[in-house]
Amino acid sequence: MVEDEGIRRYVAHFILWIGIAIVAFPVYIAIIASTQDNALIANGQMSLLPGGHFFEVYYQTIFVGTSGSTREPVGNMMLNSLVMALAIAIGKIAISIISAYAIVYFRFPFRMSIFWIIFITLMLPVEVRIYPTYKIVADLHMLDSYAGLALPLIASATATLLFRQFFMTVPDELLEASRIDGAGPLRFFWDTLLPLSRTNMAALFVILFILGWNQYLWPLLITTRDDMQTIQVGIRKMITTTDALTEWPIVMATAVLAMLPPVFVVVAMQKLFVRGLVETEK
Repeated sequence: MVEDEGIRRYVAHFILWIGIAIVAFPVYIAIIASTQDNALIANGQMSLLPGGHFFEVYYQTIFVGTSGSTREPVGNMMLNSLVMALAIAIGKIAISIISAYAIVYFRFPFRMSIFWIIFITLMLPVEVRIYPTYKIVADLHMLDSYAGLALPLIASATATLLFRQFFMTVPDELLEASRIDGAGPLRFFWDTLLPLSRTNMAALFVILFILGWNQYLWPLLITTRDDMQTIQVGIRKMITTTDALTEWPIVMATAVLAMLPPVFVVVAMQKLFVRGLVETEK
C-alpha cells in the first residue's frame, strides 16, 4: 500500500510537471523572442537562448512603440488597460454589493422580480447588446474616453448573485444587534457587512480585474485614436498580414508586458483570493 501510494504520488507529480511545461513553454518562447533580432525571427532562425537585444527592445516597446502599425508606446497602452481594468473591477464590486444589500435587507415591491431580471441578463452575451450599447455611448459622446471604456461594463449580475448568496448566510442576530445599538442601514452596511465581505470582494476583484484587463472587442469598437487603445488592441494592430513587416520582438515584448499586471494581482492577493472562493462555496 505504501509503495502504491508513492507510485501514485510520483505519477501525479510527473503529470503536473508536464502540464506546467505545456503552459510555460509558450511564455518562455515569448520572452526569448523579445530579445532576438527581428530578421532571425522572420526567417525562422530564432534561437531558444536569450538574445542580446533585451534592453533595446523593451525600451523601444515601453517608451517609443513600433515604427509601422501603431506608433503609440506600450506604456501608454498599459495605462489605458490599467485604468479600464481598475474601473471595471471596482465599479462592478461597488454596484453589485449595494444591489445585493438592497435585495436581501430591504422589503420593497417587485424585489425578487428585479433580482431575477438581473439574473436573466447572464443569458445575454456581450455580442447581443453590443450595438445598442455602442449607440448609447456614441450619443453620449464617450467614444475615445475612459468613461466609454469602463462604464458600459461595470454592471455584473454574477457579482450581485454571489454577494446576495453571501449576505443570506449572515446571521440575523448581527442585524438585530446593530439595531439595538442604534445603527441605521448605512452604518450596518459599512461597519458589519463590508468587513465580513472583505475576502469575497478580494476574490471578485482578482477575477474582475483580469476580465477587464483582457477586454478586446469593446475597446476595439469605441477607440479610434492610438493614444486611447488598450494593450490587447495594440498587440493585434502590431501583427500585420505580412510577416516581414511585423516587428516580432516588440510584439513578443508587448505580450510579456501584458501578462505582468494580472500575474501581479493574482500573486499579491492570492491568500485573500483562495479564502474568498472557499467562503463563497460555503
